Amino acid sequence: MSVFDQDTRIVDVSTLVRLYRGMVRIRRAEERILELLLQNRLSSTMCHVSIGQEAVAVGVCDVLRPEDYVTSTHRGHGHFLARGGAMSALMAELMGRETGACRGRGSSMHLVDASIGHLGSNAIVGGHIPIATGAALWSSLTGQSRVAVSFFGDGATTEGIFHEAVNFAAVRGLPVVFVIENNHYAMSLPWERATAQPSVARKAEGYGIIGVDVDGQDVLAVREAADQAVSRARRGEGPTLLGVETYRFLGHSRGDPSTYRDREEEQRWHARDPLLLEKIRLSAAGVAGDVTESLEREIEAEIVAAMEFAEAGPIASVDEVFSDIYATPLGGDQ
Repeated sequence: MSVFDQDTRIVDVSTLVRLYRGMVRIRRAEERILELLLQNRLSSTMCHVSIGQEAVAVGVCDVLRPEDYVTSTHRGHGHFLARGGAMSALMAELMGRETGACRGRGSSMHLVDASIGHLGSNAIVGGHIPIATGAALWSSLTGQSRVAVSFFGDGATTEGIFHEAVNFAAVRGLPVVFVIENNHYAMSLPWERATAQPSVARKAEGYGIIGVDVDGQDVLAVREAADQAVSRARRGEGPTLLGVETYRFLGHSRGDPSTYRDREEEQRWHARDPLLLEKIRLSAAGVAGDVTESLEREIEAEIVAAMEFAEAGPIASVDEVFSDIYATPLGGDQ
């Protein structure tokens, strides 16, 4: 069965349900993570959630192949889960357990799982953008069809490394998609005060590549734009700059009351909650409420199981603090 939405896009209902499930999974996981943070049960107090921005990670990752690459930001739990990361590995990592994605050493801002093509989130603003560009360069040089995607916030676009990476990718025609998660604030600095050209599509013109401005609260709009960008990259048509307008519903991190934001502005964005918009779309497609309720129960059970897995694991040992820092040469000692 397929449905037409207001933009005449044809989408299978199973896709609508899958996208909704992906967003709910991220939302409920991060709500639980915030509870753990307030209970001082995480290994680090540095924790940034993407509540309100779920459509970006889910919409983009839904069109990727297993062999593709992703790099992520300090606000990266959603990217990790959307890319296929295990809930248990995420929770164990945040709680500093050896059974975590990075054996309890990376915590919230340094998630990595190369087995799913997740090359890492990065605490350095913009620091992961050239990593995705490098992965795309390797794909190009070796004749692979792998595409790299880099997620980063609007604040990263004012970093020099952003311009260097995008320009290099443009010159070399690399298979990489740069996804700007424009939540309108680099901590407390409004987007309008950080740039004289708010349109990402217009910014892309300076690099000679395609740029697209996207409604980041509409998961289908994100998915469609990402699908086109990834397909172009896979065909050898070079990089794309996606400017995805979204909104973080909470402060930058714990302790940020968001007093720099207008309450009316917040209300406008909350009215366009990506989960709410997709749930309305599901209803219009004839998906019964018991289906979404079943998804909620399923996800809650997954989170509970992940918590039990994390708590049963050993805490990362101080004796192993220097492990995995250096590569082991082939056929030799470290």
